[in-house]
Amino acid sequence: MSASSLEHVNITASDPQATAKMLHDIFGWHTRWEGDAISGGYTMHVGSEDSYIAIYSPRKTVDAKSSSYTTKGGLNHVGVVVEDIDATEAKVKAQGFQPVNHADYEPGKRFYFHDHDGIEWEVVSYT
Repeated sequence: MSASSLEHVNITASDPQATAKMLHDIFGWHTRWEGDAISGGYTMHVGSEDSYIAIYSPRKTVDAKSSSYTTKGGLNHVGVVVEDIDATEAKVKAQGFQPVNHADYEPGKRFYFHDHDGIEWEVVSYT
């Protein structure tokens, strides 16, 4: 057993409620908390009892960086483990997102999609 675990990841989104709904619908997560945040912003914590995504929205709009993969300190993607990857992919498509980069290699099967803010999500199954 590991002495540590990941509790949360904090992302910036244009509409925390829309991102929260997406995470509820695709992954079956729930909103743990929401309220005022730093610099007059707003945050929602969405996930399970053990871990969550903190979805932050600043008071005023900030332009997105061109690519997190070429920006030092950028978020490249958020990986989520699911039991039924095919059912999850159907939910992703139902939300209007396009699954890409399907792969099946050790240790699991996976695909990726970008949400309405351009955040990349990796969906992986080890079953």
